[in-house]
Amino acid sequence: MSTVILLRHGKSTANGSGVLAGRTPKVGLDDTGRAQAAALVERLAPVPLAELVVSPMLRCRQTVAKLAEARGLEKLKEPGLSEVDYGEWTGRALKDLFKEPLWRVVQAHPSAAVFPGGEGLAEMQARAVAAVRAHDARITAKYGENAVWLLCSHGDVIKAILADALGQHLDSFQRIVVDPASVSVVRYTETRPFVLRVNDNGGDLAGVAPPEPKAKAKRGKGKRSSDAVVGGTTGA
Repeated sequence: MSTVILLRHGKSTANGSGVLAGRTPKVGLDDTGRAQAAALVERLAPVPLAELVVSPMLRCRQTVAKLAEARGLEKLKEPGLSEVDYGEWTGRALKDLFKEPLWRVVQAHPSAAVFPGGEGLAEMQARAVAAVRAHDARITAKYGENAVWLLCSHGDVIKAILADALGQHLDSFQRIVVDPASVSVVRYTETRPFVLRVNDNGGDLAGVAPPEPKAKAKRGKGKRSSDAVVGGTTGA
């Protein structure tokens, strides 16, 4: 299977405002976010990209706009990667939400959290994981198992995808940190995903592309793409 770069959108006008923006329309990038989006072009220059798949939210589309232009790629909108539907919590001040009984559930037992008038975090994880795995299978079939593609989504959505890839229960996903404009990388295989990066904020990304394939071994012999390296990888 192919390799997916999980990019959180750049810093938005809502980040740091003390308000839960959720799916509020027209929340775009602020000055910092626009600079982060511009920096992606050079940051990802060593990485071949087959496709860009994005949440329909404006801040995600703006984050990959310059990258899409530089690579000559279309931005494929995927509703399954959209922000959490926070329902009646959308647009409310975080200082008020802290006082809600549901807040503790979101922190300690997120798999049981369902936002009033919105969706549950377990429901969000199911649709996000289904979306990323479906696109990964499609892109692998189209471009081959060495393909690298990028999706741009939201913090909790990417954390939920990473929790699935790590084999963690959703109740542990709050242990994962995903900053604005950070990159995480997952390589899916026939039997398990490999998590290559988490919350990378500026490292060299050249190594996320898989090496050129060697001559295939006879069936039943040799290392499979889903095999882990005993003792750990050598960094090659």
